[in-house]
Amino acid sequence: MVAVGLFDSLRRRAKGGQRAGTLRKANSDDTRHLEEWAATRRGVEAFVEPKTNVTETTVVLVAHDGEWTRRRIGSLESAQSFGQRRSIPVYEVARIGYPKRMREYTERKKRGQV
Repeated sequence: MVAVGLFDSLRRRAKGGQRAGTLRKANSDDTRHLEEWAATRRGVEAFVEPKTNVTETTVVLVAHDGEWTRRRIGSLESAQSFGQRRSIPVYEVARIGYPKRMREYTERKKRGQV
């Protein structure tokens, strides 16, 4: 008979070789996606979402028409540096929220109008 410890499931590896319960860090694929996305849209702004128990710090890029994408980013400072290098304004979601055009775009997409 094999005894299963109470916390064994927490020690098991999650998908991708990470321990269960550990958050995936931002990587070069995340950065590459953000760079390519921003380069192919106009009027892009960045909205930084703080780290939570479930996800690392993320950034939402929003284009002029409300189209958006989200990826992990190392920190608020990383997001600010990303924005500075690309002349993209960077805002903290916790302070100002998401732009109205983003919500409107999501609604249009749900109705199949995008």
